[in-house]
Amino acid sequence: MSSAHKKPASRPRWYLIPFRVLLVTFLITLLSFAISLLLGIVGMIIGSRARGLHPNLTAAYREIAVPTAVVVGGVVLISAIILEVRHYRQTRALLEIERIS
Repeated sequence: MSSAHKKPASRPRWYLIPFRVLLVTFLITLLSFAISLLLGIVGMIIGSRARGLHPNLTAAYREIAVPTAVVVGGVVLISAIILEVRHYRQTRALLEIERIS
C-alpha cells in the first residue's frame, strides 16, 4: 500500500485517559479481590481442618482479601496512570512527526 492511501491517524484524546485508568483499575482490583478471597477461604479451611477447629471464614474476607485488593488496586492505579500518560505523549509526538514530514 502506498503512502498516499494511508489513513491518517486520529488525534489522541486526553479526556479518555482517566476513564481507561479507572476502568482498568476497577477490573483488576475486583479480580484480585475475588482470587484472594478464594485462596483465603481455601487456606482457612485447610488450616482449620489441620487444627481440628471450626473455620472462621470472615477472617478470609477481612484479613486477606480486602488488604490484598487495596494494595493491588493502588499499584494498578499508579501503573495505569504512568502507562496511559506515556502512551498519550508518544502518540501525540508521533502524530506531530507525521504531520511535519
